[in-house]
Amino acid sequence: MSTHTFDLAASASAEMIREGFQPDFPSGSEQQVEDIRADGHAARSKANVHDLRLLLWSSIDNDTSRDLDQIEVAERVDVGIRVRVGIADVSASVLKDTPIDEYAAEQTQTVYTAVRNFPMLPKELSTDLTSLNENEDRAALVVEFVVDMQGAVGKTKIYLAAVRNKAQLEYSKVGPWLEGTGTGDPKVAASTDLQAQLKLQDEAAIALRAERVRQGALEFNRSEADPVVINGKVHEILTAEPNRATDLIEEFMIAVNGTMARTLREGHRSCIRRVVRSPKRWDRIVELAGRNGTQLPSQPDSGALNAFLKEKRTSDPVHYLDLALAVVKLMGPGEYVLTRSDETDPPGHFGLAAQDYAHSTAPNRRFADLVTQRVVKAMLDDEPPPYTDDELAGIAQRCNLQEAAARKVERAMEKRVAAVALAGSIGQTFHGVITGSGDKGVYVRVFHPPVEGKVIRGEQGLDVGDTVDVTLLYTDPQHAFIDFGRA
Repeated sequence: MSTHTFDLAASASAEMIREGFQPDFPSGSEQQVEDIRADGHAARSKANVHDLRLLLWSSIDNDTSRDLDQIEVAERVDVGIRVRVGIADVSASVLKDTPIDEYAAEQTQTVYTAVRNFPMLPKELSTDLTSLNENEDRAALVVEFVVDMQGAVGKTKIYLAAVRNKAQLEYSKVGPWLEGTGTGDPKVAASTDLQAQLKLQDEAAIALRAERVRQGALEFNRSEADPVVINGKVHEILTAEPNRATDLIEEFMIAVNGTMARTLREGHRSCIRRVVRSPKRWDRIVELAGRNGTQLPSQPDSGALNAFLKEKRTSDPVHYLDLALAVVKLMGPGEYVLTRSDETDPPGHFGLAAQDYAHSTAPNRRFADLVTQRVVKAMLDDEPPPYTDDELAGIAQRCNLQEAAARKVERAMEKRVAAVALAGSIGQTFHGVITGSGDKGVYVRVFHPPVEGKVIRGEQGLDVGDTVDVTLLYTDPQHAFIDFGRA
């Protein structure tokens, strides 16, 4: 089949079904959406809901994002900067054990591919009724915290509120504006108040990051593939780089997720946590550091690892990307686990150097976040937990399974898109780093464009973290093959 006629959208649907997802919503979903629409967010009329619609809330997300899960606003106070993050109150609309909720529990997450997205919730909800859209009144769960002069998080509160997003903004415009390299969004240019607000948020985020690094958190500056797909056709693959706006949102989300988990622990409520355990292949990380002149401790130490990576980013930026990607792969993925109400020393997040961490900021997109929202709201209302420990453990296991399946879908579609885009580059040589080495073969991620493929010639002796030059031998979008040979 010609790469020019390959149907990427149909391939994405087939890949979803192959990995156990059900792209179509169940019977009863349409009626439930209409019932939610008719309800008109009645939850906002509750006595314990704060009216914060007059604050200068804004959202920052990808250019194409329509499922807006959070908005932010900040103000300077005597001891630092008070940050409020409003999270879409999806649980006020999607009730437990309803058809849409049961579908979300099976899927567990929205799956994103370059050619089509497969939402966990109907688009009428996730991009409209439960999305924090610009100039719309919405229900939100607000997490409030103060960032002190040293960047520590304190004086936390969680409460329900009515909110109104005053400006929907994009990373690609806000980041360069904060860095002084771009003019930014017209909305920002037209409002000195919004400019001051974003600069204050940026100040808080910089302080948060500095403190996390002091505590041993890892910093990764990684580029991602950004395919340009128009009307189902791949035009090119660009490279998306992190910027000050992506860093800002990342820091706020980490602070919120930490606050959620800590609040639940202190309230003696069982919950689902997001953890990254100590790397099983720490010895390989130590070996890679040794090759670069640094001796890491024999036992996993995130602070020492970050100090090494930070030094390499400054002294050897050319090879830093190789190292960062290798370390990410060697650390392994995060996972969801049950933390019981009586646990005093729950597992933490190695990469963030965080003892308390629970996904909570994307309830339109991740079922674990919707579950956490319900658990927190029950605690705030002094109600019984909405889930038993066994139910939470089962949800965590299901989320882990579906997350692995979603990674397979997304990886396969990334390769199919790349296979189409690279069809005219057979015989060209690329520089990359080995990202996988095992029974299933040796895999390399090249840097420009940032795509992954299999090394099928000259792969002997290669291990994760090795840098290598490879020649593109073959692409096959039908089977998601991108094959390289060692140059």
